[in-house]
Amino acid sequence: MSTSDEFETKPISPGKLQPARAFAGSYAGEHVAGTEFVIGALFVSWGVGAGDILIGLLLGNLMAVLTWGLLTAPIATDTRLTLYAYLEKIAGKGTIKIYSVVNGILFSVLAGAMITVSASAVRILLDIPPQVEWFPSDFRFVLVALFVGAVVVFMAVKGFEKLAAFAEVCAPWMILMFIVGALFMLPALIASTPGISSISSFSDFFTMANESIWVKTSSEVGLWHVAAFAWVANLAMHGGMGDMTLLRFARYPKYGFFSALGMFIGHYLAWICAGIMGAGAAIIIHTSITNLDPGAVAYQALGTCGIIAVIIAGWTTSNPTIYRAGLAFSSLNPKWSREKSTVVVGIVTTIIACFPFVFSQLLGFVGIMGLMMAPIGAVIVAEHWLFDKIGLTRYWSKYKGNTTNYAAVITWISALLLSYILESTGSLHLFFLLIPIWIYSTVIYCILAALLGAKERYPESEIEEQDELKRKTLEKTYLQEIQAKSAFEEKVKSALAVKIASIVAVMSLFSCLVIGVYAYAEGSSPTLHNALFVVTMLYFVCATYAYIARSKPADAAVDDSNNVNTAKQ
Repeated sequence: MSTSDEFETKPISPGKLQPARAFAGSYAGEHVAGTEFVIGALFVSWGVGAGDILIGLLLGNLMAVLTWGLLTAPIATDTRLTLYAYLEKIAGKGTIKIYSVVNGILFSVLAGAMITVSASAVRILLDIPPQVEWFPSDFRFVLVALFVGAVVVFMAVKGFEKLAAFAEVCAPWMILMFIVGALFMLPALIASTPGISSISSFSDFFTMANESIWVKTSSEVGLWHVAAFAWVANLAMHGGMGDMTLLRFARYPKYGFFSALGMFIGHYLAWICAGIMGAGAAIIIHTSITNLDPGAVAYQALGTCGIIAVIIAGWTTSNPTIYRAGLAFSSLNPKWSREKSTVVVGIVTTIIACFPFVFSQLLGFVGIMGLMMAPIGAVIVAEHWLFDKIGLTRYWSKYKGNTTNYAAVITWISALLLSYILESTGSLHLFFLLIPIWIYSTVIYCILAALLGAKERYPESEIEEQDELKRKTLEKTYLQEIQAKSAFEEKVKSALAVKIASIVAVMSLFSCLVIGVYAYAEGSSPTLHNALFVVTMLYFVCATYAYIARSKPADAAVDDSNNVNTAKQ
């Protein structure tokens, strides 16, 4: 069990704020993940054209980054609270109990999908057949899923700092593996495309992509469906405010824009590369892409490194997802620690992971999950930013002594009902519901809140505002003083051993890319797969050593700064 204080119910202290690299690594690691193998391949089976993919993903991912950077991060760094603690402040304990259960279950299913993805790679080592049906067809796969789940839960229990560290080391290599895997598969795709003998221009690539990867067969799904999906794929985290839980650790609101590393490298580049790998693997194995799980696709492209890539990719996504789910359930009862809640959630999640349907139905699930959380995100944004501007009192329901904010509950339930009606009647596609539902939720909540007491003025409001101002002043002072710690870190980074390890790690990554280019030019072979494995191992050894050497003194500096601040107070 971790003994670190994750500040589940109160604003985190300045000493717990994390530097930029933690969020760069976390977003790149979480969103360059095992699900990218799934989603990238499923886009191929959608029957959308190459142009729909290239432009649609660009637009949708841009909207996701803007939502993170302009909505989620500013609220998270202003309050320094988890989503669940802030929602309880706005909507009361009665509301948070309902929301936490729903949110925790949804995150558990999502994390289960990631564990299943990792298990799909491990099963190759045991010669277990691909698991692409709703239920497992081999009991050994269940055992594999249980083992992988146990490792993931252990990491999630360790808390945010450990998750960020794990992602920071893995992310650069993971990103490169998608690119290298695509390079390994391109010769097979070129050979299957009439009139294309090599790719010497974007026109050649586009022709090959249209004829051998994203073949336009559907008139019902197009560019705007792709763009909308890219936006709502992580809606629970940005528009639904789920990433307040992580971004409350950010020193500055601008760290929310590090989500671009996840969106444009993970949800753009990785989805495209995964589509290339999936289409190429299907051609080589002579099967349909729908008969391949992520492990089979990655192994065909990258050999042993493909197995490692899928395992780590599943871990880097399921770890923070289970962490979020643990926080959701720990918010139900103050006596439940985050660690114990995370363990319980992890057990349930691991059981869910034993059933392969959780990743085969992933596209629809993430859309539904995001839309279920979006109305609550609209409520939080309205109360945090709009209320002051339209003459309403923030946290009015708490000041009235309500255990349940009925304006929030009615808004949420009615928005879900409206979503169901619009989608089930065919009025709007599932992926296009976000904007109308967000507008509806904002307007209805403001009206109901005004009718139920938000127009009134409360003495407690001024007292709380003063307390918040004091907290923010102390935090601002700490962030100014932390420049001294940064200078201390630079001295540590100049150590010769750390420099050598860092250089070797970078050269190892470059070698991976060189191997991929050679495979594209000369064709894939077991020898190249073996070489890729060797430089991969070299990278992880050197990168891990360099990270540990840099982080230990930084932690000590944080502790020293905390001691100084405590003495001053």
